[in-house]
Amino acid sequence: MEKITAIIPTFNEQHNIGAAIDSVSWADEIIVVDSFSTDETVKIANDKGVRLLQREYGNSAAQKNWTIPQAKYNWIFLLDADERVTGNLKIEIEELLKSDLKDEAYWIKRDNFFMQKKIRFSGWQGDKVIRLFKRDKCRYEEKHVHAEIICDGNVGLLKSRISHYTFKDISHYLEKWDRYSTWSAKDHFDKGQKPTLFHFIFKPAFRFFRDYVVRLGFLDGITGLIVCSLSSMGIFMRYVKLKQILQDKM
Repeated sequence: MEKITAIIPTFNEQHNIGAAIDSVSWADEIIVVDSFSTDETVKIANDKGVRLLQREYGNSAAQKNWTIPQAKYNWIFLLDADERVTGNLKIEIEELLKSDLKDEAYWIKRDNFFMQKKIRFSGWQGDKVIRLFKRDKCRYEEKHVHAEIICDGNVGLLKSRISHYTFKDISHYLEKWDRYSTWSAKDHFDKGQKPTLFHFIFKPAFRFFRDYVVRLGFLDGITGLIVCSLSSMGIFMRYVKLKQILQDKM
């Protein structure tokens, strides 16, 4: 059976880190890479007996790319602190590692939960991420938001899913929402984009229409309305922050 290293990036995740570590307790090595948390994250990780690394945070991709080569084993499982490995996924990965592996990486679908409700639509129904991969065959693309893995080889798809608990409370979510819109603005600045009225009016409106109507967000009830509204507002804030970056550079 192939051995595997689980990697969990953290910053101030005391409410999540214990359960996240427990959900990958089957891994042969667990690395928590922490961005100098100021809460109890580091203490909890140390109490769990994992390997703790600390590094100043630049962006998500850089943090992960720095950690991956330090893994002891060839196979990597990357888990965000607000995600959990289900029992079925654990079994599927263990069976896969016993087999003659044909692929260098694997997509895994996610079940997303928001305000204690599983979101079945609202643009989240197709959510999947590459989280199981070979250490020496994969790296993350260098961008601030939604960086995905670039794989030198074939990418398969697992049947089981990750549970993703994206919401703790509204204050925590808005803080995360604010952070992601800032990072997204920086990515668009790096691409040389300049916002116009189209970006401020039509892009947020289209995002809401797409997620709430076309992608059936209305079937998620009031929670779906909240999710789609926040997503649309996130697009608007991205371009507000991009405009601010451009003004600051003048």
